[in-house]
Amino acid sequence: MYNRRTAVKNIAKTIAGVVAGNILLGTPAIAANDHPGAVEGNDGDFLIINAGIGGNTTKDLLGRVEKDCYVHKAGLTILMAGTNDMNSVKYIPLQQYEQNMRELAKGILARKSKLIMMTILPCHEPDLLTRHPAAFYEPEGIAGRRKQVNEVIKKIAADYKVHLIDLEHRFNAVGKISDDKDSLLKNLANSNKRDGIHPTANGYRFIALSVYDYLIDHKIPYHKTVCFGDSITKGDAENYPGYLKALLKSV
Repeated sequence: MYNRRTAVKNIAKTIAGVVAGNILLGTPAIAANDHPGAVEGNDGDFLIINAGIGGNTTKDLLGRVEKDCYVHKAGLTILMAGTNDMNSVKYIPLQQYEQNMRELAKGILARKSKLIMMTILPCHEPDLLTRHPAAFYEPEGIAGRRKQVNEVIKKIAADYKVHLIDLEHRFNAVGKISDDKDSLLKNLANSNKRDGIHPTANGYRFIALSVYDYLIDHKIPYHKTVCFGDSITKGDAENYPGYLKALLKSV
């Protein structure tokens, strides 16, 4: 039986152990042509697969979903996509984004996998605008475009009656998204670069804890899980699938 008090103590020990294990901070971003991560960990009872690739849009995910997601025949798929669709030079218009996400969701469910969808993270706009001019986001603006993307994610999750974790809300509420060193997104103060999109090491831990709590609270089987997405799934030396594995080992 799951005992939250014991689990919390184990989580603290696990995270402390991970930090003590010399995990690198501020390592270079993953290149867009990198292959998906190898299996993050098979501990006999469960398998966590990091199938993220940096720079991917939903169009890219559809192009590789068969070989990087379906092939694993996972009982659970965690899908997070949309950051590159709205922010990158490979911009995907909202209507096409929704069509792509629906196709991904339908394909995953058709293969009898449970599905958790996650909203995309907020950003620190001053840093983001070092990559693109404000005109790139007109007429809706950065916040407006992100709101539209996350509304699509929520609508699809409701339509297909699948699980949803609202990471945008969690990061906005407690992530200190700013120039502050304690921000859960990378910035000059904590990573020596103006990023504003990708999580810090603690940001990835926060995502992993959010997923972990959701799995335990909703009693979702996780024995074979594919984490499918872009660089926010792939990570670098730090990534949420790796931290999720560490947390699940403590159960």
